[in-house]
Amino acid sequence: MREIKKAEERRNEILDAADELFTQKGFDGTSTSNILEKVGIARGTLYYHFKSKEDIMDALIERYTSKMLAKAKTVAADTNIAVNERILRVVMALNMQNEQGGQEMMEHVHRPQNALMHRKIQQVVINQVPPILTAIIREGIEQGIYQTPYPYECMEMIIAYTNTVFDDDLVLMTDEERATRIPALIFNIERMLGVESGSLLYMMQMFGNKGEDRTN
Repeated sequence: MREIKKAEERRNEILDAADELFTQKGFDGTSTSNILEKVGIARGTLYYHFKSKEDIMDALIERYTSKMLAKAKTVAADTNIAVNERILRVVMALNMQNEQGGQEMMEHVHRPQNALMHRKIQQVVINQVPPILTAIIREGIEQGIYQTPYPYECMEMIIAYTNTVFDDDLVLMTDEERATRIPALIFNIERMLGVESGSLLYMMQMFGNKGEDRTN
């Protein structure tokens, strides 16, 4: 058991060092030698835990994803936060780019040679995010905020749509076209959840300036 713990600690040391280096130097600008030097280990030790630099990035993505899902679940379970505000906070917690080094990681994921890695992240989002949001929607139904007989299906549709249409690798569109899709999505979410038109416009901030520009 002691050896297993040591191996896990060493693996995390490598991931921590790589995470910091990827943030500072970028993925392409970081070599395995840089990681070896920072951790202070031999090359054989690195390859015992990871086959390549890409393998390290895969492990970092898994760690980030697990961390974000845990954060989102914590927010979703906090009944002291109003239902509408909780949905917004959950979505914000799921944005990998908000994490340190997240931007570099997302750029890496969206490269053509990393299509499998990209698909893995999409699978996690589409399968694990709807149940988190559904719990909040059901609570909103009990409070009389939402009116829908299909809370899970609504969340699944919304997540599937945003995870594909707003993915630059799958749907090519201009900034203007994207800005049109955002209010259209909010418009349809309001109808799926049975709420008053315009009551969910606050969700535009999830899309940053791309959503705000359309309304100004």
